[in-house]
Amino acid sequence: MAASRLPAGHSAERTRPARSKGRLRRVGEWCARHFVTVIVLWLAALAGLQVLDRAYGGDYSDNFALPGSQAQEGLDVLRAHEPSVGGYSAQIVLHDPSDPLTDVRGPIGTAVSNLQGLPHVLSAENPLPPAGTPPPSPSGTNVGPLSSDGRTAYITVRFDVLPSTLASSYLDGVDAAVQPVRAAGVDVEYGGTLGELARPRPDDRTSEAIGFGVAILVLLIGFGSVVAAVMPLVTALVAVVCGVALLGLLAAAFTFATVSPTLATMIGLGVGIDYALFLITRHRQNLMDGRDPVFGAGLATATSGRAVLVSGCTVIIALSGLWVSGISFIGKLGLAAAVTVVTAVLGAMTLVPAMLGLAGRRIDRLRVRRPVAETDAEPGEEAHGTWHRYAQRVERHPWWFLISGVVVLAVLAVPLLFIRLGHIGDGADPPSFTDRRAFDLMSSAFGPGSNGPLTLVVDQTDVPQADRSSLADRVRSALSNVPDAAVITPPAPTSDGDALLATAYSVAAPQDERTTRLVNHLVDDVLPQAVSGTDARTYVTGTTAAQVDFLDIVSSRLPLIIAVVVGLAFIVILIVFRGVLVAVKAAVLNVLSIAASYGVVVAVFQWGWGGPALGVSGEVPIESYVPMMMFAIVFGLSMDYEIFLLSRVHEAWLRTGDPKASVAHALEITARVITCAALIMVSVFAAFIVSDNIVVKMLGLGLAASVLIDATVVRLLLVPAAMTLLGRAAWWTPRLLDRLLPHVDTEGEAERAATAPPPPRPKDPTGGHGPAPR
Repeated sequence: MAASRLPAGHSAERTRPARSKGRLRRVGEWCARHFVTVIVLWLAALAGLQVLDRAYGGDYSDNFALPGSQAQEGLDVLRAHEPSVGGYSAQIVLHDPSDPLTDVRGPIGTAVSNLQGLPHVLSAENPLPPAGTPPPSPSGTNVGPLSSDGRTAYITVRFDVLPSTLASSYLDGVDAAVQPVRAAGVDVEYGGTLGELARPRPDDRTSEAIGFGVAILVLLIGFGSVVAAVMPLVTALVAVVCGVALLGLLAAAFTFATVSPTLATMIGLGVGIDYALFLITRHRQNLMDGRDPVFGAGLATATSGRAVLVSGCTVIIALSGLWVSGISFIGKLGLAAAVTVVTAVLGAMTLVPAMLGLAGRRIDRLRVRRPVAETDAEPGEEAHGTWHRYAQRVERHPWWFLISGVVVLAVLAVPLLFIRLGHIGDGADPPSFTDRRAFDLMSSAFGPGSNGPLTLVVDQTDVPQADRSSLADRVRSALSNVPDAAVITPPAPTSDGDALLATAYSVAAPQDERTTRLVNHLVDDVLPQAVSGTDARTYVTGTTAAQVDFLDIVSSRLPLIIAVVVGLAFIVILIVFRGVLVAVKAAVLNVLSIAASYGVVVAVFQWGWGGPALGVSGEVPIESYVPMMMFAIVFGLSMDYEIFLLSRVHEAWLRTGDPKASVAHALEITARVITCAALIMVSVFAAFIVSDNIVVKMLGLGLAASVLIDATVVRLLLVPAAMTLLGRAAWWTPRLLDRLLPHVDTEGEAERAATAPPPPRPKDPTGGHGPAPR
């Protein structure tokens, strides 16, 4: 066959020894034959990991601190020159709707003393003025700590560690410390990072139940078999529970974000069900073709299981790309998701064959309709069904399908042009959360900016003593009439005189764009200009400032993440399918589909289109790290379907040399399982929209939208149209590159050729498209 007819390296693929492939088949057959042993081992691992997690597992917390950032350096200066205010601050908000708080001066003083005695507390400030002092004037801007009507106040507590990183049991001591105030009839709420610690632990059981219910319906309708519908859910659940327990043990040694277990559950269930479904579908087709259950399970493991391994590695590679950001917070989110991807792959390669061996030929005994696997064709019939005819329609009008798909993606991606990254503040939490109630009380009494005070630090250690007075005057003058600032207190020297401190309050909430603009203006313009010509160094620190630094760094490194993940995925596709244009097409189409899913997230959360229906209070910015996480996860998951579809196209192309017929054949035998898998993954992701965590809602909606777009617009319109237009050129690889690339057989062609018995039904090996190439 001429080189233009078949891809380079074809003969090598056909004759290469199948040692590694045989190993996979032997693993599948062993697990199917010794199903009791495998199932018992998995159950023992499940129970053991749960016990270890409950006994030694760690807690999750959000730490946006970035070593080397200006906010962190400012905090270090504070610790060196004024230790009592150099920690992490949080507010305990007090409110009495009927009487002034000065009437309960004694209980408040007792509570402040109790708080000062708690571990990790550097200081706690009594919000009440000395007895006999007149209340604050109602004129002007009052930023606290006591409101003008005297009914709302806040105790500023400073910790030597970030409160949200402490164990949840720490709240018992805080509750006991403020109990005298509560006993006096005063409402007490925890704000800031202390309020984050008090948030209820996420409970994903409702989301999991919704996702599982939809998955069972999809599988029953798609394949007709009750056992085959339940099996992927059981194996995926066991694998994910093991993975989340492992993550809990890792959390005892490393700090993982609060969203980590939910993210890991979401991704693990999605890929776990998909991987199990692909193997079970191939196995059931083997049974329908007359093969023995043990042999069929081994063959499914050696063929579709090989694609699962490649796909799982692709997802893990994409998640590992998050470490390129240089931010451990984000890299650990990728690691958390990768843990359950690994357990999902292990479950698919071992537990699924064992369950298949347990079911034997009884897998289709309970049915709701005639069971089907890869096609609707009866034994002995050629598979030329609905999807085959659809592919032929695409062949006749490829440009129309390609253009229409691109237009749909472009329209969905329009909101992406207006994306605003930021940090989602406490004001977006449900009213049942104490940090949300504290946020509302603070905003009402002191203005929204009181929820995110900014500490301005001027390090004048290297400034001569004689010049420090004039420097303080310059700083004081520069801080007057700063845009977007409600109040900036006059700079005051620290106890050692080596630093000047001031506090700025924004006119808007911490998550508002005006607050971000204020922080950047202070850091880049106001403070540097105020100390220009001197040896003083300036910083803006505090929780809000650290979040803005985090946002700036994430935004600057997002293009690098995109380039690395796309590049790695391109290399994987190139190695697997040995076609330069196929790899380029896969990368470009996945980027387009991700852009469309970004647009959906921006429209719902930032523009507020349907946000209230999802439990989101008003319009919120897109959490700074969500686009980065979505890109890595979605790109990896999109490659799942790309690999499974292109594996069958490539398989048919190697057999027939007819590119158009190969696309039709691949759509016919993969459309059902990919469609069902996508619907299941969409339901799993969408079910997490009911979570109280706004970031989880964003990720759930974004991932659900991306999978839905990928499985419909991309797989049904763009891929077949693009493959038809590319024709044989899709599989072209320069000879030198072909010799350098390793050979990977994703669907175990050599395994089938070497081990599979002759099929019980005669079939034209070319699919009716002419003689097979030799």
